[in-house]
Amino acid sequence: MTTTVDLVPGVVTTREALAATYGCGTFQGIEPADAAGKVFVFSDPSAGEEYGYTFDGRAEDDEFGPLYLYTGAGANGPQKPSGRNGSLLTAAEKGREIHLFVAHGKVPGGGAMRQRYIGQMVVDPVKPYDVHRGPGKDGVMRDALVFRLRPAPGTSPAWTDADSQLPASKSGFEIADPLVQVPKQIVLPKQSGAKVKKTEQHSVTESVADIQASQRKVLYREAELVAAFVEHLTAAGHKTHSFEFVIEGEPGTLTPDLYDATDHVLFEAKGLTTRANVRMAIGQLADYRRHVPGNNGLRVAVLLPSEPTADVQKLLAEQNVALVYQTDDGFAGWPIA
Repeated sequence: MTTTVDLVPGVVTTREALAATYGCGTFQGIEPADAAGKVFVFSDPSAGEEYGYTFDGRAEDDEFGPLYLYTGAGANGPQKPSGRNGSLLTAAEKGREIHLFVAHGKVPGGGAMRQRYIGQMVVDPVKPYDVHRGPGKDGVMRDALVFRLRPAPGTSPAWTDADSQLPASKSGFEIADPLVQVPKQIVLPKQSGAKVKKTEQHSVTESVADIQASQRKVLYREAELVAAFVEHLTAAGHKTHSFEFVIEGEPGTLTPDLYDATDHVLFEAKGLTTRANVRMAIGQLADYRRHVPGNNGLRVAVLLPSEPTADVQKLLAEQNVALVYQTDDGFAGWPIA
């Protein structure tokens, strides 16, 4: 006799039971259930431990609220925003709900993994995913899509402290491409029909629905700024890339915006020319520069879309941080003296 699975946050079930109820597959990390209008996501943060770190897990809250990171589909080679990954990106516009599960130990007496239901999610409409450098199953480093999932508006996810990103067991770095574009924005989903379970866990009833269009514009402006500057440096014969730093004992990674390998300069870009943004960039550069290989003689600079105020320029100079900003005919402050 098959047991019907109700999507109540906190419930523990199996893939087989979900497949019997909703018609999804049982083997992949992303399993669409087209007839049921759902996409099931199965996360197992411990799967990356053999490599010293993993991207999956609940990250620190940001200005928009709680965030769960999930590595997309594709065992080996660069992951693409299509196929099963595409089913996440197009879920909202196709009217499909996204439901997140995390591995919860094996079924007693068997080898199947139990799945604990966290709740209904949406892909962040401002920044659907980040591209990180990570190993495939073959151990070869490749670009991995790390989706940024948020609780669907009006829902309360049943996650616990154990669902947080695992700290890295060793430090290291990888060469990464600079951020030169932002993924296509996605739409918000319709309200879910998932059942609610009263819980003492952190409750969320806002975040994604309240993300303002202005924030999206800032993100695009920053990406376009980096892209334009990379083009400028490339035309001048400079080699550019970025880094992805893994820090032992900490979850996630650190990723600067841009490194000019020709001039040995690390850049942090901001989409707004404000004191708050510049102060944030100064702090980020102070942290990043400590981890750059061969950082003796390394210079750091803030990249802005326009000229900041005179006092902000003075602040940067006193902190030994160079300033480069975009003008109508190029970039002022470059080359850095």
